[in-house]
Amino acid sequence: MFFGVPRWLIILLLGLAVLAGWQWLQRPVEQPYGLRLVQAPRQENLDGAASRVLGDFQLLQRARFDVEARVLSSRRYRLGVSAGLSPLDLALGWGIMSDQAIVDQLTISQGARWYILRWGRQAPAPEAEIMRSSGNMHIIPADDRIRKQVFALREGEFVRLRGYLVDAQGRDGFRWGTSMSRDDTGDGACELFLVEFIEVLQASGK
Repeated sequence: MFFGVPRWLIILLLGLAVLAGWQWLQRPVEQPYGLRLVQAPRQENLDGAASRVLGDFQLLQRARFDVEARVLSSRRYRLGVSAGLSPLDLALGWGIMSDQAIVDQLTISQGARWYILRWGRQAPAPEAEIMRSSGNMHIIPADDRIRKQVFALREGEFVRLRGYLVDAQGRDGFRWGTSMSRDDTGDGACELFLVEFIEVLQASGK
């Protein structure tokens, strides 16, 4: 007891306070309308692709990849072989898909390694441009420091990620390939992204 208050109630209240504080820190960032990241992702294909080992996986580096984008959504994965390699998917947007005015008219969701966009009767921009200006990235953290950084990213933040697009091989015949284009959609259209560098370009907002 503490001044007549049961110990269990104090612990419960402290736990709720910590949870509320964490949720406040993770709240989405709102950017000013019209503010956009205009640079498209930069990709340099590698003719003599190098390989590297990361844990139980062999990674074939297909291209150097550098993207400045808005974090549209994130989804963590804990189960399955793929989660051992890529524990997080980031839906990223650049160009029109980094503009708060466009994003506010969309419903964005992720699940089962998919990224889904929905809108009302009319899309807020040409559909082809919406799809070409966003992507679902299967994130492979290069080390523990990068892992902590990607898990700390907030929806709405402007970030820069740099590393490699890779194909992966694991035990028991596991294979996972990356998309090499921003124009594809559907199954196989996501990038398998080995991230070696992260920078938050704009972390503050309303």
